[in-house]
Amino acid sequence: MKKLFARIKLPAFLEDERLLIVSAVMLVLAALDVIVAFFIRPLVAVLLLLFLIGLVAAVFYALATITANTNKYISDLSYRIKRGEQEALIKMPVGILIYDDRLNIEWANPYLQQYFGDQDFLGQPLSVVDPALGELVAGKQQSNERQKIHWGDHEFEMIIQKSIGVVYLMDITRYAQIEAQAAEERVAIGQIFLDNYDELTQTMEDQARSTLNSYVTNQLTDWANNFGMFVKRIGDDRFLLIAYVRALKKVEKDKFHILDVIREETSKQNFPLTLSVGIAYGEADLGQLALTSQSNLDLALGRGGDQVVVRAKNEQARFYGGKTNPMEKRTRVRARMISGALQELFKQTDKIFVTGHQRPDMDSVGAALGIRRIAQMNGKECYVVIEPDQLHSDVQRLMQLIGKDPDTANAIITPEAALAQATGQSLFVMVDHSKPTITGAPALYDRLAARTVIIDHHRRGEEFPDNPMLVYIEPYASSTCELIAEMFEYQPTNVAGLNKLEATAMLAGITVDTRNFSLRTGTRTFDAASYLRSNGADSLLTQNLLKENVDAYIQKNHLIDSVEMITANMALCTGEETKPYDPVIAAQAADTLLSLNGIEASFVVTRRPDNRIGVSARSLGDINVQVIMERLGGGGHLSNAATQIDGKTVTQVTTMLREAIADEQAEN
Repeated sequence: MKKLFARIKLPAFLEDERLLIVSAVMLVLAALDVIVAFFIRPLVAVLLLLFLIGLVAAVFYALATITANTNKYISDLSYRIKRGEQEALIKMPVGILIYDDRLNIEWANPYLQQYFGDQDFLGQPLSVVDPALGELVAGKQQSNERQKIHWGDHEFEMIIQKSIGVVYLMDITRYAQIEAQAAEERVAIGQIFLDNYDELTQTMEDQARSTLNSYVTNQLTDWANNFGMFVKRIGDDRFLLIAYVRALKKVEKDKFHILDVIREETSKQNFPLTLSVGIAYGEADLGQLALTSQSNLDLALGRGGDQVVVRAKNEQARFYGGKTNPMEKRTRVRARMISGALQELFKQTDKIFVTGHQRPDMDSVGAALGIRRIAQMNGKECYVVIEPDQLHSDVQRLMQLIGKDPDTANAIITPEAALAQATGQSLFVMVDHSKPTITGAPALYDRLAARTVIIDHHRRGEEFPDNPMLVYIEPYASSTCELIAEMFEYQPTNVAGLNKLEATAMLAGITVDTRNFSLRTGTRTFDAASYLRSNGADSLLTQNLLKENVDAYIQKNHLIDSVEMITANMALCTGEETKPYDPVIAAQAADTLLSLNGIEASFVVTRRPDNRIGVSARSLGDINVQVIMERLGGGGHLSNAATQIDGKTVTQVTTMLREAIADEQAEN
């Protein structure tokens, strides 16, 4: 009997327990209806029984048919899915590569095989079959993220599943080309400024001026047409430049040779004209793009002009040109305007704090004392902020003399004391520097960043305060003391002016930065020195302040003993790896090297007392040491520049310096 029941197989749809229970309940209820009907009317009961038997048979047949069709559909669908998976694995436009633990190729789908050509690669090491792909897979298999790679002539998106040893490669070359084309067709806006146009043309006859205008316009128009750009003159000394990024790349590759062409050709006609250009791209907003291009032009002018600044959004600026000494184009009018603007700012402040750069030199301290005297002449309280532990011997001698003058001595305070006294209405004046990272009072700068004035003679770098209240940067001035000395002419005359010690300190600052009036001096330099002398500056005292002590002299000579020639006209000195050298000594050693025959540029690499590696660079003017130092993160002047580098050794920085010099020479 058990075997008989075992042979009975229920329909497939009744294998579902829920359907079985529902079916049983319905049959029981139907049977009860038949039984009840039999006692009432037997004939009706017989008819109901026959109807019930027919209905059950029809339902069973329908459900059996539906179940069979469903099972067939599911079976067919499963087959199609599996077949589709197999076909997709083989034919879909995604490369699939399976490899073992040793990066041997175990399988690749036909789509990927076409990239390997006809070579037999199964079982072969991937690094042997295709070294480039092997290196990419080996180097990136730790990441499960999508990665864009360049393999052969194609661009791919690559995903690596290291756990199962599978590489997926999707060819996105077409989309990469579209993206590259879109990037190259972005708009770049530039502003071209003729640096010394006003100075040249104010004494010219109309015909000569017209000839100059025609020459410059024709040169710029031809240059723009050659590179597929548009140039339009929008003022006597200004042009508007519009270009695609692809054209800009070609011009950058050409190193903006147009600057050299116009400067050299106009020099032959005895009216040397230079250009400054600011170019911006990468912004979707054309208004913002124009503002950025103006900012880049300001940066080019702040670095002395005769150069180009190119900068895209969220990128570092790129500099071209600037390889000649800047021409002296500031006027007495500008000095008077800056002096008046400074007086207006003084009226809006309660206290003034002035500081130079870290480890201040004589120009930095002398300029600070000059600003303090100007503030006093305008009835304002002013303090000179100096860190006493960072002074060289010449500044220490000056501080000893200042200590004998109680009025001036009380105005010399530490950065901590200045921070405690500063208020929301105080003014912070940065002299002889414009980089916040090298200021002598960084905490005070952070407190008064929105109320900052900058007076400097170094070329402006990319690092710069965001919104200074007043900027007076003149790279063609010999020193900051020279700039400040010119301001005294426009101060109130009914109050006490410079005293002897302040005038002497400022004269010493000019003397240091000009190497005894032998470098970067113009007529304005001697005018400033003459003014300081008329106010009591003592040249003999200046020489005494600038005397070297014996230890410094020995250290300087020790550095010079290590001299070696990098090129036929460039000298290099390196300090001992673990011995700290005062930056002033390193600078003096670089200056001394220039006095030797055949040396046109000198570099001194030493470890500083703050454990950073410093590089002092000097030249006689034919070699631009500023652009070399900028490659190492520093800056300065064409003939006087420096940088400081963290986390490196003297040997490593020396290697970096040699590479920077080689790269600069290769580009020029």
